[in-house]
Amino acid sequence: MGAVQVLQGLFPEPGRLQFLYVDLGDSKAINEVFSKNAIDVVMHFAAVAYVGESTAEPLRYYHNITSNTLGLVEAMVRHRVHKLIYSSTCATYGEPDVMPIKESTPQVPINPYGKAKKMAEDIILDYVKSNDQLAVMILRYFNVIGSDSKGRLGEAPRPELRAHGRISGACFDAAMGVIPELKVQGTDYNTEDGTCVRDYIHVTDLVDAHVKALNAAKPGKPGIYNVATGKGVSVKQFVEACKAATGVNVTVKYMDRRPGDYAEVYSDPTKIKNELNWTARHTDLTKTLRVAWKWRKAHPKGYTAVNYLNS
Repeated sequence: MGAVQVLQGLFPEPGRLQFLYVDLGDSKAINEVFSKNAIDVVMHFAAVAYVGESTAEPLRYYHNITSNTLGLVEAMVRHRVHKLIYSSTCATYGEPDVMPIKESTPQVPINPYGKAKKMAEDIILDYVKSNDQLAVMILRYFNVIGSDSKGRLGEAPRPELRAHGRISGACFDAAMGVIPELKVQGTDYNTEDGTCVRDYIHVTDLVDAHVKALNAAKPGKPGIYNVATGKGVSVKQFVEACKAATGVNVTVKYMDRRPGDYAEVYSDPTKIKNELNWTARHTDLTKTLRVAWKWRKAHPKGYTAVNYLNS
């Protein structure tokens, strides 16, 4: 809710920004939202999104991602809303035989998170085939990191999610002494240094991709795009960048692999560059982490410690 308060403080004009706290699994509440508001486009971001957690709680992920997306699309149909930008993931590809990943790479997800997202994509694309009025863009995110360069928004996962959290948050926790060490899971992958390789995309670049996708969406012509830098970074390389950004020589504990992880995932961003004129601009990993670290140090307890409406 802290991020919502920040945005409400930035856009206080009546009618400029409305926040409704609604469960996507509550079809009655969702239909009420559509009935009471003039909605032109839906950007569907809402989802649980932790690979490790998905292997421990698969049914929760299928309900939260697949079932809720079906309910949302049904509400759009009922209320004649014809434009959808859907947040998907590179996890739908699983562990391809060939790198880099293109949009044409076969989707063979290996964990419930990726499987649930692929099912949601299939629901959306099947509906497009039956209704050529629907304008759909599916954006497959790679590994999102970073914070707002102006220091207004940052990543602040709930404490109970730390065990499943992303490497940047875990590194910052270790640098701040919240946890005693940074745990790196898996050192025997078939990669150059034995750790997983990922393609890290800055959240600001991701926002820009959504704007371009919205402007380019056309009825009956669904677009599918990877959103990434095209550069693979190993976990060990990420840790070194994090040490440089924080100035803290964090203790690293190497452990066995995490269930559901894949060795190497990075994208070929040619399609989104050619068709949407989008290219990642924030590609200096150490700089990105330095900005995110600045936000984290200013907000050691996340959003809870600051009254943003008066800041």
